[in-house]
Amino acid sequence: MDRLSPLDAAFIEAEEEDRHTSMAIASIAVFEGPVPAYEEVVAVIGSHLPSVPRYRQKLRTVPWRLGPPVWVDDPDFDIHFHIRPTALPDPGGDPELAQLMSAVMAQRLDRDRPLWEYWMVTGLAGGHWALISKVHHCMVDGVSGTDLYRVMFDSPGSAPTPQQAVPGPGSLRLMARSAGEGLTLPLRAVQAATRLAVEPGRAWQQARSVARGAWAARTALAPAHRSSLSGPVGQQRHYTWVRLRLADVRAVRAELGGTINDVVLAAIAAGFRAMLLHRGEMPTPHMVPSLVPVSLRPPGGENVYDNEVSAMIVDLPVHVADPVEQLALIRRELSGLKDREEPRVGEALETLGRYVPYAAWAAFVRLGFRIPQREIVTVTTNVPGPRQTLYCLGRPLIEIIPYVPIASRVRVGVAIFSYRDDITFGITGDYTTTPDLQVLAHGIEEGLGSLLKAAAPAL
Repeated sequence: MDRLSPLDAAFIEAEEEDRHTSMAIASIAVFEGPVPAYEEVVAVIGSHLPSVPRYRQKLRTVPWRLGPPVWVDDPDFDIHFHIRPTALPDPGGDPELAQLMSAVMAQRLDRDRPLWEYWMVTGLAGGHWALISKVHHCMVDGVSGTDLYRVMFDSPGSAPTPQQAVPGPGSLRLMARSAGEGLTLPLRAVQAATRLAVEPGRAWQQARSVARGAWAARTALAPAHRSSLSGPVGQQRHYTWVRLRLADVRAVRAELGGTINDVVLAAIAAGFRAMLLHRGEMPTPHMVPSLVPVSLRPPGGENVYDNEVSAMIVDLPVHVADPVEQLALIRRELSGLKDREEPRVGEALETLGRYVPYAAWAAFVRLGFRIPQREIVTVTTNVPGPRQTLYCLGRPLIEIIPYVPIASRVRVGVAIFSYRDDITFGITGDYTTTPDLQVLAHGIEEGLGSLLKAAAPAL
């Protein structure tokens, strides 16, 4: 019986507080034909479920929040509930697939069942077919979600292996166990402090890192300048994407400097600038601060399907028109944030959550969603995917299109995912307030094109 970590539990509490929030992450995997039978897909996914036990478990909440929710086996697990067939209307192109994705992601996952779904999509143009993977963020982060592709699709399938569910604890036992562990929190805190006391050098280094990160974050937490990009959101979503070549991103990085993440953030900044200008708004500094997740997953931790992330807040320089200057500003800011160890703040908060009563932690998280935040305008998450071709039932996986959820007052989010030689920007928007997502998508494409053109004389 595993308990949710404080970070994993935060994604559950976010949904509890905001009825319009669905904290599921997702992607679309597009395969070449021929289109397999539905039961073949069920069989191949079912054959891999023993490698991911969490896919057969559901959440149990502890009464009165005496402890975090726990994972228990679902005695009524039905794989056919989780793998659903659907078909696109003609002509089966990107607009039809985007509309389906918007509808799928607008709905929350059923809390009474394991928190994942696959949608088998047929009717794609060119004889292709797709799988929409939808998983609650409390189960995986972007990096571990990527690893699930390797687990699910890298070998031939067979019939699902029957598994016997282990009965979960009753409510009284669950309450008693959680209450007992709550009583040990002070002891565990003392033990943790003792471990640090015997290593004063390590304790000083950790405290110094957190203090430096908190100081670096102080300006980032100032309210963003007002714009139409931030405000209340509803339940429904718009969705679109941009396909670019990873080689172009690498070429810009090689000639203009920085990292791949620097280059894609510069392209996104150009896209948001285009969106603001399209809306008749003059971009200004500190108008589009972005939450940028940072993986804390250690080497060898790829098979742990939980969240191991912190975050930085990066000011996208939408007030600058020159793409090369945008890239230079992003390089400078990201380098400074990393040097000042801003991600350590989120890591420290998550650690603190392990030593306070869960009811207090849950109240803290829900308060954060109850108070309208004005510090973060968008989220931009960049996850490197497999470079080698993956397969399902012998069909090659030809592209992966990512999806990032939005919540609170964040009306637009961008997920970046690289697979083989391509890099795809999946863009999520609130349905009512962002009907112009294509302007952002085109702006990202133009932004990278401008950077590539600027780098061309040196190529």
